Amino acid sequence: MAQPELDQPNGAVATGPATPELTNYTPRYIDIGINLADPIFRGRYHGKSRHPDDLKAVVGRAVEVGCTKLIVTGSSFKSSRDALKLAKEFPGTVFATAGIHPCSSSIFSPSHHKHHDESQSEGEDGDEHTPACDPDPSKPIPDGDGVDLVRSDQIIADLTDLIAKARSSSSSSPELVAFGEFGLDYDRLHYASKEVQLHSFAVQLALAASLKPQLPLFLHSRAAHADFVRLLKEAFGERLERLEKGGVVHSFTGTVEEMRELMELGLYIGVNGCSFKTAENCVVVKEIELSRLMLETDGPWCEVRPSHEGWKYLVEFEAKAKAAAAETVDEPEKPKQQQQQGKKKGQKKEPEVPDRYKVVKKEKWEEGAMVKGRNEPCTIERVARIVAGIKGVSVEEVCEAAWENTVKVFGLDS
Repeated sequence: MAQPELDQPNGAVATGPATPELTNYTPRYIDIGINLADPIFRGRYHGKSRHPDDLKAVVGRAVEVGCTKLIVTGSSFKSSRDALKLAKEFPGTVFATAGIHPCSSSIFSPSHHKHHDESQSEGEDGDEHTPACDPDPSKPIPDGDGVDLVRSDQIIADLTDLIAKARSSSSSSPELVAFGEFGLDYDRLHYASKEVQLHSFAVQLALAASLKPQLPLFLHSRAAHADFVRLLKEAFGERLERLEKGGVVHSFTGTVEEMRELMELGLYIGVNGCSFKTAENCVVVKEIELSRLMLETDGPWCEVRPSHEGWKYLVEFEAKAKAAAAETVDEPEKPKQQQQQGKKKGQKKEPEVPDRYKVVKKEKWEEGAMVKGRNEPCTIERVARIVAGIKGVSVEEVCEAAWENTVKVFGLDS
């Protein structure tokens, strides 16, 4: 049955996703947001070792599926330094960002009791984890505590020094490719109050604007669009005309109107599993212009789940791939009733969306397997397939557009 034509936001007309098995295209991906500095990728969960360090295997699986470039998110001083270390360990494959995430912004508060160089937020025990993507309205920190301006000056001076040292690296491959992750998150005010987040974002924007040359921006915005755009314009002009290298608003879950305003300002939109949770989310993804699209996993969080609206596009993709494979060997697909009759009693049902790699619980870790619930960069192929299904275009179009956009903005070799 022919796919219906879909009107695209940039005026293009598509006739439905091409089946990859019928083309010679080999997908290529860049994961623009992967938290590989999180200790979970070293086998540590909340300060306790649960299985051997398998970071190299995680990177290896990514490369196997065609995700040959990984931009590791720096969200605090510690995670930024750890990301830069990984860029040295995997030159040409791993790159880093450096900045202070809104959920790490409590370091600007007078009540913060830990040194900013090692601390992400108050109250973390053992190894720090990057903040999960799901909102948490519990116990928001109220405004009124103010900002420690002396500490703020020292934080910005130290961040300036960190960036300068990273940019002076003699490595043949770039290590630091973006400023961030930074921005605003009003869904997670239990990490840092609104007044502290606003200060953190404003002073980092001032630093980003002062760099010579500037770095691209790796931005975060949750339930804070008006303030987010206002502060960007204050730093870079009404049309962001002083933003020399561009930027991406990653892990986007906002509205169509918000997304369009960001695109009109010249910013890119990063999508991952959190961008496909609801039908409303998928409508937003459909409207993202391919010329403004970037792909990510945001692992270890934001995996695509069967409960997500976007999951149905993976089911459709697998069904088409299976039918195409049957046609290539002249094997007509059996009716569903006949397939069920052919199964042995008690035989496990074949999953509608099979896993590329074996998945096990962390307590039953084994070499070569993925850990259940720990999202990895190799799952970026699912993100691309869902975007293709939503937009009614081929996976190749999605991959190539995202690749070219990412290479251009972050200065990576293609």
